[in-house]
Amino acid sequence: MNIKQLIYEEIGKIEEAKLAELYEIVKDFSQSQSTEKPSLFRKLKQVKIEGPVDFAANVDLYLNGEKKIDDD
Repeated sequence: MNIKQLIYEEIGKIEEAKLAELYEIVKDFSQSQSTEKPSLFRKLKQVKIEGPVDFAANVDLYLNGEKKIDDD
């Protein structure tokens, strides 16, 4: 049995709900192995930002300190 077959066998054991998460891991790994330098947009696509619900509408207020993250 070769490595790909072993990987396919293990993937078959994973529940359907977790496959999207595994796909992202495999895709990221695959892209990191390519000889092509990742584009700026590909890197920016991976940025995750957590903030209050109104963050996008009030980003300027948060950046200059008029609003605080812990404000409601």
